[in-house]
Amino acid sequence: MITGQIMTDTIYALSSGVVPSGVAVIRVSGPETQAVVRSLCGDVPPVRKASVRVLRDGEGTALDEALVLYFEGPASFTGEDVAELHCHGGRAVVAAVLNTLAGFQGCRPAEPGEFTRRAFEKGRLDLTEVEGLSDLIAAETEQQRRQALRQMGGALGALYEDWRKRLIHMRALIEADFDFADEEDVPGSVADEVWAEADQLARDIAGHLETSKSGERLRSGLQVVLMGAPNAGKSSLLNALAGRDVAIVTEEAGTTRDVIEVHLDLGGYPVTLIDTAGLRQTDGIVEREGIRRAEERGRGADLILWAVEPEGVKPSDPDSGLDDSIRSSVPVRSVRTKQDEIRFDIRLDQSAEEILCSTKVEGGMRDLLDFLTRFAQETISISEAPLATRARHRYFLNEAHACLIKAVELKHLPEELRAEDLRQAADALGRITGRIDVEDLLDVIFRDFCIGK
Repeated sequence: MITGQIMTDTIYALSSGVVPSGVAVIRVSGPETQAVVRSLCGDVPPVRKASVRVLRDGEGTALDEALVLYFEGPASFTGEDVAELHCHGGRAVVAAVLNTLAGFQGCRPAEPGEFTRRAFEKGRLDLTEVEGLSDLIAAETEQQRRQALRQMGGALGALYEDWRKRLIHMRALIEADFDFADEEDVPGSVADEVWAEADQLARDIAGHLETSKSGERLRSGLQVVLMGAPNAGKSSLLNALAGRDVAIVTEEAGTTRDVIEVHLDLGGYPVTLIDTAGLRQTDGIVEREGIRRAEERGRGADLILWAVEPEGVKPSDPDSGLDDSIRSSVPVRSVRTKQDEIRFDIRLDQSAEEILCSTKVEGGMRDLLDFLTRFAQETISISEAPLATRARHRYFLNEAHACLIKAVELKHLPEELRAEDLRQAADALGRITGRIDVEDLLDVIFRDFCIGK
């Protein structure tokens, strides 16, 4: 946990990742940054100008020749004085520079996410921008990168701040109506105008929540679950789609007992493909648990691929064995596997209900991959508008929406109580950006950052 006291220390960390590397970037931030740079370099380079300097330890011994950048606060990433030392990326070089930094009074290694935390504390970033930066670092696909970059740019925080200001303005109008209701130069009650605006804002938030489902899916990835009877070819499909041997494949039924996940990038969209235990009646304790987990993942899926052996090999009905509660709530596409075993032309007769495929015949997976890519594109509709991307956002947006609906619909309540609902709605929006009462959330948000960021 990063406390207010240690936030006044000068911190340092390797920010460029694992060494050895061609270049290693060591970042320093805090009140002693200028003194540290002067001691290491002999002087402080001009602000925002890359300068070559020989770095020396306290005894004057040369450590490395480095490119040094100095940023004067508050015009820096953290809002404090910041320096970046671009050293050679050898382990010994980096260790020597870090050991020298450790010897300065008031300097200590940074904790995970502490540079970004300081940027938040100094008002350089709001929490949605912080989360966008975290998502950008973690982005694995092109569409994830684009969404994270939009959020890091501040569009989402600006939207919520605009809504919060609208609510503050509504409350101000109501309070003015209370205070000056008897004044002759004050026009008639503004309450009707305020509640109409509150109703419109509730509609705006509801629409935003609906469109933001795509943003949440894009951040976390679509969940596609492979289900079916034992030995239906699910694990072979997983291996073929992953392009490597992830799951064990044998002629023995019931090989898969636990859930196996593979992350795919399909046309820039993230898809998590999940192999599960075959569904059947069994007395085995371990296999029963595997089947329970399979059904649990199926209920939370965006799509189920139901693997069915070809009719020419083993008759079976599509979706047989799939629980009705799952089939009614999750889209299901049947995949007829092992088409090579009946010498079926896999490029013909692809119906809307089934996909025919083979993991052994060249081109046998093409239709399945094309279908999954189309499904991802249709399910995750990309929008240039800012979208909520986390459960935390959705929670507070729902809270704000509920308060607005209460304020608008409960017309029999005194205006003072309805105005209090507006205040609570504004506070809920403020908690998303970090403007109001989020101290208990900060450690959770920043703990997943890497050291040096």
